Amino acid sequence: MNIINKFTKLFMVFLFLASCQSAKKNQIKDAEARAEFSPNIIIIFCDDMGYADISPFGATAGLTPNLDKMAEEGMKFTDFYSAYATCTCSRAALLTGSYPQRLGMQGNFLPKAKKGLNFEETTIAEVLKQKEYATAMFGKWHLGDAPEFMPLAQGFDEFYGFPYSHDMWPFHPENEKYDFPPLPLYDGETVINPDVQPKDIENMTLDLTKKAVNFIERNKDNPFFIYMPYALPHVPLAVSKKFKGKSKQGMYADVIAELDEGVGLLFKALKENDIDDNTLVVFTSDNGPWVWYGEHGGSAGSLKGYKGTFFEGGYRVPCIMRWPASIPAGSVNSAISGTIDLLPTIASIAGAHLPTVKIDGENITDLLTGKTETTPHLAYFYNKTAVRSGKWKLILPHKSQLVTEPGNGGYPGKRIGVNIPLSLYNLKEDIGETKNLAKEHPEIVTKLTAMLTEHTAEIINNQRPIGVKK
Repeated sequence: MNIINKFTKLFMVFLFLASCQSAKKNQIKDAEARAEFSPNIIIIFCDDMGYADISPFGATAGLTPNLDKMAEEGMKFTDFYSAYATCTCSRAALLTGSYPQRLGMQGNFLPKAKKGLNFEETTIAEVLKQKEYATAMFGKWHLGDAPEFMPLAQGFDEFYGFPYSHDMWPFHPENEKYDFPPLPLYDGETVINPDVQPKDIENMTLDLTKKAVNFIERNKDNPFFIYMPYALPHVPLAVSKKFKGKSKQGMYADVIAELDEGVGLLFKALKENDIDDNTLVVFTSDNGPWVWYGEHGGSAGSLKGYKGTFFEGGYRVPCIMRWPASIPAGSVNSAISGTIDLLPTIASIAGAHLPTVKIDGENITDLLTGKTETTPHLAYFYNKTAVRSGKWKLILPHKSQLVTEPGNGGYPGKRIGVNIPLSLYNLKEDIGETKNLAKEHPEIVTKLTAMLTEHTAEIINNQRPIGVKK
């Protein structure tokens, strides 16, 4: 009996080990299947970075080696657009795939605002929750600071950062106009620092990056989504001791260099956790540079305009996408695309359903993978004021601001109100919008005006309500 018992025990041990090995193989297969069909997603969304602030888009300072490599290993989009030239609206559009006016969005939310992104809107995070993605946001929110509008109520599992722009604090150079309250720093729903000081933001870029790296390490075995809206290079500028003066080209250049290192650390984490190949990383900006802050603002390069304007310098932003498993390395795409396309594209590659309401973005998966170079956009709209279709761009008459004297040392400069006339530009031949062709091509003006009028009417008839604090 003892021999039989021993044999039985050995047999049971064998079965147990075999089952463990089988379970392990099944886990590996499940992980491989998940990796094949559920790519990780990271969206890096800089604040006020100009089109020409990084070397893949024309900067010559040599400050962005990690972004240079990202472009070499991924795809550069030359005609990529934000959906608005200011903070709140551009963020709402990215997360929902809808033009901000469709969401009832106009202008930026101030602290203690009674409005925000309606919680009934579907964000990218909520789309990916259908596929059991872990979701996190590290950085600047700016879509309403009431609890019902904050990230954890909009599909994110984790949040670390600021509820709005970090210049909305008592240290604003023009605070006599605004009387901003102290700036809070959140970790989830908890305020961990109720009164952020200038010295506290010196490590802001590094702190946000560390949070993202930690999230990657904790979620390497399941699909995840990281929304990374860095608060910089929006003023006030700040860098860690490591980067202070490192560029020898001023504080703004130091900030760009540190942001680039943040990108490098994210890629390092992906590679060390063996998930680099099947992670889609998008790098872009919310709008053009805030040039009236002078040397504390960025550059739109050969583009006309800047943040807050309807010219290309306000809306066209740098964009690089990298996904080694699917995006051809070293490719360049000049098709019209934008931040509103991210939600439908991500939904498609993750196998998730789109929101049931109308959105304005298009699925550009075929652009990413190099299957086509043709944009799905018949037209791209700059709110109700301008429209681009193909090479042509029409701008309706409107009032704008002209910077007459750039600022200095973190203080804003002087600007005046100006009237912008009806303008038509051929962006293929005149990227700087220097030659108004409205008189030479009245038929194009008529066609684009009709498109813009029809779009505006459709938006008004189908506008969804903005969120209102209860």
